[in-house]
Amino acid sequence: MASVVLLSLLVGGALWSRSLEISSQPQTCLYLDICGTLLSFFYTANALMRFRSTRDRTTLLIAAGFALAGVLEMAGSFGAAERIASGSPVSSQAPASWVVGGTLLGLFFVVALATERWMPASRQPGREIGAVLLLAGVGGYLASVISPAASVVPEASAGLFFRPVEMIPALLFLAASFLCVRRLRRSARAYDYALLAVAILNTGSHFSAGFSLGFFDGPFFVAETCKTLSYGVMLIGAMLEQERLFEQAQAQAICDSLTGLANYRRLLSVLPAELDRARRSDKPFSLVLLDMDGLKAINDEFGHLTGSRALVRLGSVLRLNSRAIDTAARYGGDEFALVLPEAGIEIATRVVERIRERLQRDGELPRLSVSAGIAVFPQDGETPDELLAAADRSLYGMKNRRSAAGHLQSIARIAACL
Repeated sequence: MASVVLLSLLVGGALWSRSLEISSQPQTCLYLDICGTLLSFFYTANALMRFRSTRDRTTLLIAAGFALAGVLEMAGSFGAAERIASGSPVSSQAPASWVVGGTLLGLFFVVALATERWMPASRQPGREIGAVLLLAGVGGYLASVISPAASVVPEASAGLFFRPVEMIPALLFLAASFLCVRRLRRSARAYDYALLAVAILNTGSHFSAGFSLGFFDGPFFVAETCKTLSYGVMLIGAMLEQERLFEQAQAQAICDSLTGLANYRRLLSVLPAELDRARRSDKPFSLVLLDMDGLKAINDEFGHLTGSRALVRLGSVLRLNSRAIDTAARYGGDEFALVLPEAGIEIATRVVERIRERLQRDGELPRLSVSAGIAVFPQDGETPDELLAAADRSLYGMKNRRSAAGHLQSIARIAACL
């Protein structure tokens, strides 16, 4: 609904500007063309960087369309600039590059979105490369067909649309708008909304240009403004997507993919920072290492999916029982770690007991239990390696004691049976 309202406002504004019979200066349209060309090249460079990391064909195809449109607009801008500089009269008609560039961009837009929808995975790269080359050939043919029609001087008696050739790119971008709306049902990120906005702005741009009698009248100025604005929106959307991908990669570098907790790398960076803070504040902090009991037995009896689910359950309990300043991490395999700032042995012991109780009451089978080892700064060490070693010794001391207690209980049960 919002897309229809925006498109209606653009077309209505173009019609209103035609009734006012206003006109712009040649330099204004030239500046807008130059801005659009630069923005299209900036977006193309950004898209190529993204394609190198994601292999996203949609981005590559749209970038190809922007590159072609930018080259054509640059050629038209150079021609207009030379005529202005030499004092020669500037044609009152829009250059053919305007319609040709818009048609090629609209064609690549539609093909990119359609390919993503109906062929999301690359199955036959050779044929797909051939299809892209065929698309470029079709685009070149359309350019040769449209160029003469785009250069025809419109007549005032032509009706509502003085330049019917503008309907070709307008209809292409209108089809792209529908595809973008359907795309938003699957993904609703800033980049997806940018694609929709670009398609709508270019649809309105070419509809507006269809109302134009001359290169410098009101409808064409609206069309030029919408087109340049669409390039800016595309670049902003791409930069926001680039930032999202960077944040995602950064999160993956410091997070465990299974549990969502911090990983070993993140733990090793947190420990020195906590040591520095503890020395400045003269307060202790605790490092807790936890080891899940019997994970191998769970994997053997219930399967590895249940074992992975057990690790996720433990990770959820650690997350729920951590303060905002604490760091819960998967240390490796079935071992986890908790960094508890400003916490001594008493607080760390209470945290461990609360974790065990939560595991016993989580309602899922098999039941889980953990062994824990605690190291406190500065009593047990003053470097990360010393604290990790102390917590590790405490952990395996507890596991050995629990194992010995289990053996004694087994022996007692056998003796009772005898």
